[in-house]
Formats: sequence, structure tokens, C-alpha cells
Amino acid sequence: MATEAETYAALTEIFEDVFDGREIPLSPTLTAKQVQGWDSFKQIEIVLACEERWKIKFSTRELDSLQSVGDLAGLIVTKTA
Repeated sequence: MATEAETYAALTEIFEDVFDGREIPLSPTLTAKQVQGWDSFKQIEIVLACEERWKIKFSTRELDSLQSVGDLAGLIVTKTA
């Protein structure tokens, strides 16, 4: 089970990897529109990296419901509980 703090720490690593080492300060309210270069391709990379890191699978419905990094972190915590 991943705690919220552990989830954000791992997400920070994932985002830095996906965005080629660029530091992106993650917060629960952060959205793709607020990050330059966060397009649909980056979204797919983030999702695949999360699925691999936590050995989970997201449904299309779950992915469609995500509006922010906080939503993603919450979903990860729930799926790993």
C-alpha cells in the first residue's frame, strides 16, 4: 500500500523522467494545462509509468475522471490499498 507521501515522491520521479529532468513541483491541484509540454503523449507516458511502478492497471473510466495530479495520486493510493 502506497501512502500519499510515498505516492507524491514516486510521482515526482516519474514526472522528472517524462519531462526530461525538468523539475515540476507537484501539488494536488496541478493540471496538465499548467505545465508546458504536457500533452496527450506525455499523459500516456505518465499513465504507463504509474502502471508499471505500482503494478496496477487503470480503466478508461478511471483515466477519464482524472482532472489533477491529486486525482491521480488518490487513485493510486486507492488501487494499492
